[in-house]
Amino acid sequence: MIHVDVTIMGQPYKLACKPDEERALREAANLLDKKMSAIRDAGKVKGNDRIAVMAALGMAAEFLASKTAGGPSMLEVQEKLGVMHKVLDNALTPQENLF
Repeated sequence: MIHVDVTIMGQPYKLACKPDEERALREAANLLDKKMSAIRDAGKVKGNDRIAVMAALGMAAEFLASKTAGGPSMLEVQEKLGVMHKVLDNALTPQENLF
């Protein structure tokens, strides 16, 4: 495991992942930061938890739209989501010990 420092909405996080998963983790954190920051900057939603939910809903809607527009198959998406879920679980598990 390696430790990766990322920042999401100005909040630093130290996450752990396998060396071959670092790029995907950084890309996911960057995408999430952009989505959440855009929602926060629009000023229509208050509270980080609500901003996170709105970002997740927006990303889910984008995913579903790409699916209907000839995007990857559902199996490919499920496999990729499984890998991303595993990366995020591995990265966030050490964070639980900090609080």
